[in-house]
Amino acid sequence: MPFARIDLVEGKPADYRATVADVVYEGIVGTLKAPEGDRFIVIGEHAPENFVFDPHFLGVERTPDLIYIQVTSTVGNTKEQKLAFFRHTADELNRRLGVRREDVFISLVFVGREDWSFGNGEPW
Repeated sequence: MPFARIDLVEGKPADYRATVADVVYEGIVGTLKAPEGDRFIVIGEHAPENFVFDPHFLGVERTPDLIYIQVTSTVGNTKEQKLAFFRHTADELNRRLGVRREDVFISLVFVGREDWSFGNGEPW
């Protein structure tokens, strides 16, 4: 049950944001092996002054087109699946939207099943 948060600077058109969400979802299902239809994504747009990042950290040159992607999921993906998700996401955003690979910042957060409630106040 992955949950994805995507954050970017405000002003991108709706179809751009939808494509970013599609790419992340495709990677979640195709690479991290979530079930089809497990699509829970929120996109946050931020004023430039509220979108803070270091443009040179670790020698990666970032621009204001940076996209933050955080996926929270249950424990169970291998290191290879995680690396494949990183590559898939950066490659597809580049191919479909022209996003520079340097501008794709991804964080994966893994939690146990007991950390989820899908509704009704009931645990998984």
